[in-house]
Amino acid sequence: MASGTLYTYPGNFRAYKAQVAAQYSGAQLNVVSDPPAFKLGETNKTPEFLKKFPVGKVPAFEGKDGTCLFESNAIAYYLGNDQLRGTSPKSAALVQQWVNFADSEILPAACTWVYPTLGIMQYNKGNTDQAKEAIKKVLTVLNEYLKTRTFLVDERVSLADISVACNLLLPYQQVLEPAFRQPFVNVNRWFLTCVNQPQFKAVFGVVKLCDKMAQFDAKKFAELAPKKDKGGKKEKQPQQPKQEKKKEKKQKEEKEVDEADDVPKQPKAVDPFAALSKSAFNMDEFKRTYSNKDTLTEALPYFWEHFDKEGYSLWYSEYLYQSDLNMIFMTCNLVGGMFQRLEKLKKNAFANVCIFGEDKNNQIAGVWLMRGQELVFPLSADWQIDYESYSWRKLDPDSEETKLLVREFWSEEGDFKIMGSRKFNQGKCFK
Repeated sequence: MASGTLYTYPGNFRAYKAQVAAQYSGAQLNVVSDPPAFKLGETNKTPEFLKKFPVGKVPAFEGKDGTCLFESNAIAYYLGNDQLRGTSPKSAALVQQWVNFADSEILPAACTWVYPTLGIMQYNKGNTDQAKEAIKKVLTVLNEYLKTRTFLVDERVSLADISVACNLLLPYQQVLEPAFRQPFVNVNRWFLTCVNQPQFKAVFGVVKLCDKMAQFDAKKFAELAPKKDKGGKKEKQPQQPKQEKKKEKKQKEEKEVDEADDVPKQPKAVDPFAALSKSAFNMDEFKRTYSNKDTLTEALPYFWEHFDKEGYSLWYSEYLYQSDLNMIFMTCNLVGGMFQRLEKLKKNAFANVCIFGEDKNNQIAGVWLMRGQELVFPLSADWQIDYESYSWRKLDPDSEETKLLVREFWSEEGDFKIMGSRKFNQGKCFK
Protein backbone atom coordinates (compact mmCIF):
# COMPACT_ATOMS: atom_id res chain seq x y z
CA MET A 1 0.00 0.00 0.00
CA ALA A 2 1.29 3.44 -0.95
CA SER A 3 2.39 5.85 1.77
CA GLY A 4 4.22 9.14 1.85
CA THR A 5 3.97 12.93 2.09
CA LEU A 6 1.73 15.30 0.14
CA TYR A 7 2.95 18.88 -0.21
CA THR A 8 0.25 21.48 -0.81
CA TYR A 9 -1.33 24.61 0.62
CA PRO A 10 -4.49 24.77 2.79
CA GLY A 11 -7.78 24.42 0.92
CA ASN A 12 -6.23 23.24 -2.37
CA PHE A 13 -9.07 21.44 -4.17
CA ARG A 14 -6.54 19.79 -6.50
CA ALA A 15 -4.82 18.16 -3.52
CA TYR A 16 -8.21 17.01 -2.24
CA LYS A 17 -8.32 14.44 -5.07
CA ALA A 18 -5.30 12.64 -3.63
CA GLN A 19 -6.51 13.02 -0.05
CA VAL A 20 -9.96 11.55 -0.79
CA ALA A 21 -8.41 8.71 -2.82
CA ALA A 22 -6.18 7.89 0.16
CA GLN A 23 -9.23 7.86 2.44
CA TYR A 24 -10.82 5.19 0.26
CA SER A 25 -7.71 3.05 -0.28
CA GLY A 26 -6.31 3.34 3.23
CA ALA A 27 -3.01 4.77 1.98
CA GLN A 28 -1.00 6.44 4.75
CA LEU A 29 -0.73 10.08 3.73
CA ASN A 30 1.04 12.83 5.65
CA VAL A 31 -0.23 16.21 4.41
CA VAL A 32 2.27 19.06 4.76
CA SER A 33 0.63 22.41 4.02
CA ASP A 34 1.59 24.92 6.72
CA PRO A 35 4.75 26.88 7.58
CA PRO A 36 7.45 26.25 8.52
CA ALA A 37 7.33 22.77 6.96
CA PHE A 38 5.88 24.15 3.72
CA LYS A 39 5.33 27.71 2.57
CA LEU A 40 3.95 28.24 -0.91
CA GLY A 41 6.20 30.46 -3.00
CA GLU A 42 9.26 29.65 -0.92
CA THR A 43 9.55 25.95 -0.12
CA ASN A 44 8.53 24.93 -3.65
CA LYS A 45 11.25 27.15 -5.14
CA THR A 46 14.16 25.71 -3.18
CA PRO A 47 16.79 23.57 -4.99
CA GLU A 48 15.91 20.59 -2.80
CA PHE A 49 12.23 20.73 -3.79
CA LEU A 50 12.93 21.39 -7.48
CA LYS A 51 15.30 18.43 -7.62
CA LYS A 52 12.38 16.16 -6.71
CA PHE A 53 9.63 18.14 -8.45
CA PRO A 54 11.16 20.16 -11.32
CA VAL A 55 7.91 21.96 -12.18
CA GLY A 56 7.86 23.49 -8.70
CA LYS A 57 4.08 23.21 -8.33
CA VAL A 58 1.80 21.57 -5.79
CA PRO A 59 0.29 19.19 -4.98
CA ALA A 60 3.43 17.11 -5.04
CA PHE A 61 3.86 13.65 -3.52
CA GLU A 62 6.96 11.94 -2.15
CA GLY A 63 6.56 8.29 -1.27
CA LYS A 64 8.42 6.54 1.52
CA ASP A 65 10.00 4.38 -1.17
CA GLY A 66 11.34 7.48 -2.94
CA THR A 67 8.59 7.78 -5.55
CA CYS A 68 8.09 11.43 -6.51
CA LEU A 69 4.98 12.54 -8.36
CA PHE A 70 3.46 15.84 -9.41
CA GLU A 71 0.07 16.52 -11.10
CA SER A 72 -3.00 15.86 -8.96
CA ASN A 73 -4.59 13.17 -11.13
CA ALA A 74 -1.42 11.07 -11.20
CA ILE A 75 -1.07 11.31 -7.43
CA ALA A 76 -4.72 10.37 -6.87
CA TYR A 77 -4.32 7.38 -9.23
CA TYR A 78 -1.21 6.20 -7.37
CA LEU A 79 -2.83 6.52 -3.95
CA GLY A 80 -6.11 4.90 -5.04
CA ASN A 81 -7.12 1.27 -5.34
CA ASP A 82 -8.53 -0.93 -8.10
CA GLN A 83 -12.11 0.06 -7.27
CA LEU A 84 -11.30 3.74 -7.69
CA ARG A 85 -9.32 3.19 -10.91
CA GLY A 86 -11.93 0.93 -12.56
CA THR A 87 -12.31 -2.81 -12.16
CA SER A 88 -12.42 -3.62 -15.90
CA PRO A 89 -10.86 -2.13 -19.04
CA LYS A 90 -14.20 -0.52 -19.88
CA SER A 91 -14.65 0.93 -16.39
CA ALA A 92 -11.05 2.19 -16.33
CA ALA A 93 -11.60 3.93 -19.66
CA LEU A 94 -14.79 5.57 -18.40
CA VAL A 95 -13.00 6.72 -15.25
CA GLN A 96 -10.28 8.30 -17.39
CA GLN A 97 -12.92 9.90 -19.60
CA TRP A 98 -14.54 11.71 -16.67
CA VAL A 99 -11.20 12.64 -15.10
CA ASN A 100 -10.25 14.31 -18.39
CA PHE A 101 -13.71 15.90 -18.64
CA ALA A 102 -13.25 17.40 -15.18
CA ASP A 103 -9.98 19.07 -16.14
CA SER A 104 -10.73 20.09 -19.72
CA GLU A 105 -14.43 21.03 -19.56
CA ILE A 106 -15.12 21.99 -15.94
CA LEU A 107 -11.91 23.39 -14.47
CA PRO A 108 -11.14 26.27 -16.90
CA ALA A 109 -14.66 27.70 -16.69
CA ALA A 110 -14.88 27.12 -12.94
CA CYS A 111 -11.62 29.04 -12.31
CA THR A 112 -12.59 31.89 -14.63
CA TRP A 113 -15.89 32.35 -12.79
CA VAL A 114 -14.84 31.63 -9.20
CA TYR A 115 -11.33 33.06 -8.90
CA PRO A 116 -12.40 36.73 -9.22
CA THR A 117 -14.81 36.21 -6.32
CA LEU A 118 -11.84 35.08 -4.21
CA GLY A 119 -9.67 38.00 -5.28
CA ILE A 120 -7.26 35.69 -7.09
CA MET A 121 -7.99 36.97 -10.59
CA GLN A 122 -9.10 40.26 -12.15
CA TYR A 123 -12.78 40.32 -13.17
CA ASN A 124 -13.66 40.37 -16.86
CA LYS A 125 -17.39 40.44 -17.63
CA GLY A 126 -17.08 38.84 -21.06
CA ASN A 127 -14.95 35.97 -19.79
CA THR A 128 -17.20 35.43 -16.77
CA ASP A 129 -20.35 35.32 -18.93
CA GLN A 130 -18.70 32.75 -21.19
CA ALA A 131 -17.65 30.71 -18.16
CA LYS A 132 -21.22 30.70 -16.82
CA GLU A 133 -22.49 29.32 -20.13
CA ALA A 134 -19.73 26.71 -20.15
CA ILE A 135 -20.68 25.58 -16.63
CA LYS A 136 -24.33 25.37 -17.67
CA LYS A 137 -23.30 23.15 -20.57
CA VAL A 138 -21.27 20.72 -18.45
CA LEU A 139 -23.98 20.58 -15.78
CA THR A 140 -26.54 19.78 -18.49
CA VAL A 141 -24.36 16.93 -19.77
CA LEU A 142 -23.86 15.58 -16.26
CA ASN A 143 -27.53 15.98 -15.35
CA GLU A 144 -28.69 13.84 -18.26
CA TYR A 145 -25.99 11.22 -17.66
CA LEU A 146 -26.77 10.95 -13.94
CA LYS A 147 -30.50 10.62 -14.50
CA THR A 148 -30.27 6.83 -14.08
CA ARG A 149 -26.98 6.57 -12.20
CA THR A 150 -25.91 6.98 -8.59
CA PHE A 151 -22.24 7.49 -9.48
CA LEU A 152 -20.39 8.25 -12.71
CA VAL A 153 -18.89 4.79 -13.28
CA ASP A 154 -20.44 1.55 -12.03
CA GLU A 155 -22.19 1.63 -8.65
CA ARG A 156 -19.47 2.89 -6.35
CA VAL A 157 -17.32 5.98 -5.98
CA SER A 158 -14.40 6.07 -8.39
CA LEU A 159 -11.68 8.55 -9.33
CA ALA A 160 -14.22 9.89 -11.82
CA ASP A 161 -16.51 11.05 -9.01
CA ILE A 162 -13.58 12.33 -6.93
CA SER A 163 -12.14 14.42 -9.79
CA VAL A 164 -15.44 15.90 -10.96
CA ALA A 165 -16.63 16.62 -7.39
CA CYS A 166 -13.34 18.32 -6.46
CA ASN A 167 -13.48 20.54 -9.55
CA LEU A 168 -17.09 21.48 -8.79
CA LEU A 169 -16.46 22.13 -5.09
CA LEU A 170 -15.61 25.84 -5.37
CA PRO A 171 -18.46 26.58 -7.83
CA TYR A 172 -20.97 24.96 -5.47
CA GLN A 173 -19.56 26.89 -2.53
CA GLN A 174 -19.15 30.26 -4.26
CA VAL A 175 -21.39 30.82 -7.28
CA LEU A 176 -23.95 28.07 -7.95
CA GLU A 177 -26.76 29.75 -6.04
CA PRO A 178 -30.14 27.96 -5.65
CA ALA A 179 -31.73 29.53 -8.76
CA PHE A 180 -28.75 28.60 -10.95
CA ARG A 181 -28.38 25.01 -9.74
CA GLN A 182 -32.11 24.24 -9.44
CA PRO A 183 -32.52 22.80 -13.00
CA PHE A 184 -29.70 20.32 -12.42
CA VAL A 185 -31.48 18.05 -9.94
CA ASN A 186 -29.50 14.91 -10.75
CA VAL A 187 -26.12 16.65 -10.50
CA ASN A 188 -27.09 18.22 -7.17
CA ARG A 189 -28.17 14.84 -5.84
CA TRP A 190 -24.94 13.18 -7.00
CA PHE A 191 -22.72 15.98 -5.65
CA LEU A 192 -24.34 15.95 -2.21
CA THR A 193 -24.20 12.15 -2.13
CA CYS A 194 -20.44 12.32 -2.80
CA VAL A 195 -19.52 15.09 -0.37
CA ASN A 196 -21.53 13.43 2.40
CA GLN A 197 -19.58 10.17 2.13
CA PRO A 198 -17.32 9.77 5.21
CA GLN A 199 -14.20 9.66 3.02
CA PHE A 200 -15.05 12.99 1.38
CA LYS A 201 -16.14 14.55 4.68
CA ALA A 202 -12.81 13.64 6.28
CA VAL A 203 -11.15 15.93 3.71
CA PHE A 204 -13.78 18.53 2.78
CA GLY A 205 -15.48 18.89 6.14
CA VAL A 206 -19.15 19.90 5.95
CA VAL A 207 -19.87 21.43 2.55
CA LYS A 208 -22.30 24.36 2.60
CA LEU A 209 -23.83 25.21 -0.77
CA CYS A 210 -23.81 28.92 -1.55
CA ASP A 211 -26.96 30.93 -0.80
CA LYS A 212 -26.04 33.86 -3.04
CA MET A 213 -23.73 34.06 -6.03
CA ALA A 214 -20.44 35.62 -4.91
CA GLN A 215 -19.18 38.69 -6.80
CA PHE A 216 -15.76 40.08 -7.69
CA ASP A 217 -13.88 41.08 -4.53
CA ALA A 218 -11.90 44.16 -5.60
CA LYS A 219 -10.46 44.78 -2.15
CA LYS A 220 -9.09 41.27 -1.82
CA PHE A 221 -7.75 41.39 -5.37
CA ALA A 222 -5.89 44.62 -4.58
CA GLU A 223 -4.39 42.99 -1.49
CA LEU A 224 -3.31 39.83 -3.31
CA ALA A 225 -2.14 41.41 -6.57
CA PRO A 226 1.64 41.62 -6.88
CA LYS A 227 3.05 45.12 -6.26
CA LYS A 228 4.46 47.00 -9.24
CA ASP A 229 8.15 47.98 -9.24
CA LYS A 230 8.88 51.67 -9.01
CA GLY A 231 11.05 53.02 -11.84
CA GLY A 232 11.23 55.32 -14.82
CA LYS A 233 10.06 52.76 -17.35
CA LYS A 234 7.02 51.83 -15.30
CA GLU A 235 5.68 55.25 -14.36
CA LYS A 236 2.52 54.57 -16.35
CA GLN A 237 1.84 51.38 -14.47
CA PRO A 238 0.83 52.94 -11.12
CA GLN A 239 -1.69 55.22 -12.86
CA GLN A 240 -3.69 52.25 -14.08
CA PRO A 241 -4.83 51.24 -10.57
CA LYS A 242 -5.73 54.89 -9.83
CA GLN A 243 -8.25 54.90 -12.65
CA GLU A 244 -9.60 51.56 -11.52
CA LYS A 245 -9.67 52.61 -7.87
CA LYS A 246 -12.87 54.62 -8.30
CA LYS A 247 -14.55 51.65 -10.00
CA GLU A 248 -13.27 49.31 -7.32
CA LYS A 249 -14.50 51.69 -4.59
CA LYS A 250 -17.91 51.83 -6.23
CA GLN A 251 -17.98 48.02 -6.58
CA LYS A 252 -16.96 47.73 -2.95
CA GLU A 253 -19.75 50.06 -1.83
CA GLU A 254 -22.29 48.17 -3.94
CA LYS A 255 -21.00 44.87 -2.54
CA GLU A 256 -21.28 46.19 1.02
CA VAL A 257 -24.89 47.22 0.34
CA ASP A 258 -25.62 43.76 -1.08
CA GLU A 259 -24.05 42.12 1.94
CA ALA A 260 -26.00 44.38 4.29
CA ASP A 261 -29.20 43.37 2.53
CA ASP A 262 -28.34 39.72 3.17
CA VAL A 263 -27.96 40.06 6.95
CA PRO A 264 -31.65 39.67 7.90
CA LYS A 265 -32.04 36.62 5.66
CA GLN A 266 -29.72 34.40 7.69
CA PRO A 267 -31.95 33.85 10.77
CA LYS A 268 -34.68 32.41 8.51
CA ALA A 269 -32.34 29.63 7.50
CA VAL A 270 -31.63 28.82 11.16
CA ASP A 271 -35.23 27.97 12.05
CA PRO A 272 -37.68 27.64 9.15
CA PHE A 273 -40.44 26.70 11.63
CA ALA A 274 -40.12 29.74 13.90
CA ALA A 275 -43.45 31.20 12.75
CA LEU A 276 -45.42 28.08 13.75
CA SER A 277 -47.26 27.82 17.04
CA LYS A 278 -45.80 25.51 19.63
CA SER A 279 -47.15 21.96 19.38
CA ALA A 280 -47.92 19.61 22.25
CA PHE A 281 -46.86 16.62 20.12
CA ASN A 282 -43.49 15.29 21.32
CA MET A 283 -41.71 14.09 18.18
CA ASP A 284 -38.70 12.74 20.07
CA GLU A 285 -40.86 10.71 22.43
CA PHE A 286 -42.81 9.27 19.50
CA LYS A 287 -39.58 8.27 17.74
CA ARG A 288 -38.29 6.58 20.90
CA THR A 289 -41.55 4.67 21.20
CA TYR A 290 -41.42 3.68 17.52
CA SER A 291 -37.80 2.52 17.83
CA ASN A 292 -38.06 0.58 21.06
CA LYS A 293 -41.58 -0.82 21.19
CA ASP A 294 -43.88 -2.86 18.99
CA THR A 295 -45.17 -0.73 16.13
CA LEU A 296 -48.71 -2.09 15.87
CA THR A 297 -49.54 -2.52 19.55
CA GLU A 298 -47.72 0.44 21.12
CA ALA A 299 -46.08 2.94 18.73
CA LEU A 300 -49.10 3.54 16.47
CA PRO A 301 -51.60 3.82 19.35
CA TYR A 302 -49.22 6.32 20.98
CA PHE A 303 -49.03 8.29 17.73
CA TRP A 304 -52.81 8.57 17.20
CA GLU A 305 -53.42 9.39 20.87
CA HIS A 306 -50.95 12.31 20.87
CA PHE A 307 -51.01 13.43 17.23
CA ASP A 308 -51.52 17.19 16.81
CA LYS A 309 -53.30 17.57 13.48
CA GLU A 310 -53.07 21.36 13.66
CA GLY A 311 -49.32 21.42 14.21
CA TYR A 312 -48.36 18.51 11.94
CA SER A 313 -49.50 17.00 8.64
CA LEU A 314 -49.29 13.61 6.96
CA TRP A 315 -48.21 13.10 3.34
CA TYR A 316 -48.08 10.23 0.88
CA SER A 317 -45.29 10.26 -1.72
CA GLU A 318 -44.37 8.21 -4.79
CA TYR A 319 -41.30 8.41 -6.99
CA LEU A 320 -42.19 10.03 -10.32
CA TYR A 321 -39.65 8.33 -12.55
CA GLN A 322 -40.33 4.66 -11.86
CA SER A 323 -39.04 3.65 -15.29
CA ASP A 324 -35.59 4.96 -14.30
CA LEU A 325 -35.33 2.64 -11.31
CA ASN A 326 -33.23 -0.44 -11.98
CA MET A 327 -31.58 -2.68 -9.39
CA ILE A 328 -32.99 -2.80 -5.86
CA PHE A 329 -29.68 -1.81 -4.25
CA MET A 330 -29.52 1.25 -6.52
CA THR A 331 -33.01 2.24 -5.43
CA CYS A 332 -31.94 1.81 -1.79
CA ASN A 333 -28.98 4.11 -2.46
CA LEU A 334 -31.35 6.67 -3.95
CA VAL A 335 -33.53 6.70 -0.82
CA GLY A 336 -30.53 6.61 1.51
CA GLY A 337 -28.94 9.56 -0.28
CA MET A 338 -32.14 11.58 0.10
CA PHE A 339 -32.29 10.84 3.83
CA GLN A 340 -28.63 11.84 4.21
CA ARG A 341 -29.25 15.19 2.57
CA LEU A 342 -32.29 15.81 4.80
CA GLU A 343 -30.37 15.18 8.04
CA LYS A 344 -31.19 18.61 9.48
CA LEU A 345 -34.91 18.01 8.93
CA LYS A 346 -35.08 15.03 11.30
CA LYS A 347 -36.11 17.14 14.28
CA ASN A 348 -39.31 18.14 12.49
CA ALA A 349 -40.16 15.14 10.33
CA PHE A 350 -40.56 11.37 10.34
CA ALA A 351 -41.16 8.91 7.54
CA ASN A 352 -41.04 5.31 6.51
CA VAL A 353 -40.24 4.99 2.83
CA CYS A 354 -40.71 1.56 1.29
CA ILE A 355 -39.35 -0.10 -1.83
CA PHE A 356 -41.67 -2.41 -3.71
CA GLY A 357 -41.00 -4.94 -6.46
CA GLU A 358 -37.78 -6.49 -7.66
CA ASP A 359 -34.73 -5.75 -9.77
CA LYS A 360 -35.64 -3.81 -12.92
CA ASN A 361 -39.26 -3.48 -11.78
CA ASN A 362 -39.52 -1.51 -8.55
CA GLN A 363 -41.03 1.63 -7.08
CA ILE A 364 -40.58 3.92 -4.07
CA ALA A 365 -43.44 5.16 -1.89
CA GLY A 366 -43.71 6.46 1.64
CA VAL A 367 -45.80 8.10 4.33
CA TRP A 368 -44.32 11.23 5.91
CA LEU A 369 -45.09 13.19 9.07
CA MET A 370 -44.06 16.85 8.83
CA ARG A 371 -44.20 19.94 10.99
CA GLY A 372 -46.84 22.42 9.79
CA GLN A 373 -49.54 22.14 7.13
CA GLU A 374 -47.43 22.62 3.99
CA LEU A 375 -44.61 20.65 2.42
CA VAL A 376 -41.48 21.57 4.37
CA PHE A 377 -38.93 21.12 1.57
CA PRO A 378 -39.26 24.61 0.02
CA LEU A 379 -38.38 26.15 3.40
CA SER A 380 -34.68 25.45 2.89
CA ALA A 381 -32.52 25.26 -0.24
CA ASP A 382 -30.70 22.29 1.32
CA TRP A 383 -33.95 20.27 1.39
CA GLN A 384 -35.00 20.87 -2.21
CA ILE A 385 -32.62 18.51 -3.99
CA ASP A 386 -34.82 15.41 -4.15
CA TYR A 387 -38.41 16.27 -3.34
CA GLU A 388 -39.40 17.35 -6.87
CA SER A 389 -38.67 13.79 -8.05
CA TYR A 390 -41.69 12.65 -6.02
CA SER A 391 -45.43 13.25 -6.15
CA TRP A 392 -46.90 14.50 -2.85
CA ARG A 393 -50.45 14.10 -1.61
CA LYS A 394 -51.63 15.53 1.70
CA LEU A 395 -53.56 13.00 3.75
CA ASP A 396 -56.67 13.56 5.85
CA PRO A 397 -55.73 12.32 9.34
CA ASP A 398 -59.35 11.46 10.11
CA SER A 399 -59.91 9.21 7.08
CA GLU A 400 -59.74 5.43 7.17
CA GLU A 401 -57.47 5.46 4.09
CA THR A 402 -54.88 7.49 5.99
CA LYS A 403 -55.02 5.22 9.01
CA LEU A 404 -54.48 2.21 6.75
CA LEU A 405 -51.55 3.82 4.93
CA VAL A 406 -49.90 4.85 8.20
CA ARG A 407 -50.35 1.35 9.63
CA GLU A 408 -49.01 -0.46 6.57
CA PHE A 409 -46.09 1.82 5.76
CA TRP A 410 -44.92 2.45 9.30
CA SER A 411 -45.23 -1.19 10.36
CA GLU A 412 -44.04 -2.51 6.97
CA GLU A 413 -46.84 -5.05 7.10
CA GLY A 414 -50.02 -5.41 5.07
CA ASP A 415 -51.42 -5.90 1.58
CA PHE A 416 -50.24 -2.52 0.24
CA LYS A 417 -53.02 -2.50 -2.34
CA ILE A 418 -52.03 1.03 -3.28
CA MET A 419 -48.92 -0.45 -4.94
CA GLY A 420 -50.83 -2.85 -7.18
CA SER A 421 -49.01 -6.08 -7.97
CA ARG A 422 -45.62 -4.99 -6.63
CA LYS A 423 -44.80 -6.73 -3.37
CA PHE A 424 -43.10 -5.12 -0.39
CA ASN A 425 -39.33 -5.53 -0.61
CA GLN A 426 -37.87 -3.41 2.22
CA GLY A 427 -38.35 -0.20 4.13
CA LYS A 428 -36.11 2.68 5.19
CA CYS A 429 -37.00 4.86 8.16
CA PHE A 430 -36.29 8.57 8.41
CA LYS A 431 -36.16 9.38 12.13
